[in-house]
Amino acid sequence: MSIPIQPPMTQGSLAPASEARLQAVARDLEASFLSEMLKYSGLGKSRESFGGGAGEDQFASLLIDEQARAMVDAGGIGLAESIFESLKDKANG
Repeated sequence: MSIPIQPPMTQGSLAPASEARLQAVARDLEASFLSEMLKYSGLGKSRESFGGGAGEDQFASLLIDEQARAMVDAGGIGLAESIFESLKDKANG
């Protein structure tokens, strides 16, 4: 049974798993930010005519969250990259 050898970590580098986790966290934070911005812009508010009633109101936040996630998956606004670099710098301490 052989033990896989990992390359030595140099100052300023993270393990690939740690880097992937930081990227996921950064993308989640960008999605949360975009979701809040979409809510404040009025997306998902009930319309006076053809409103979906209570059901629409209850599920509007889920739709907004998914739209924000789709925006991040499509490239976002660059916030995730900035957050990732900040988290990476802090982790490298």
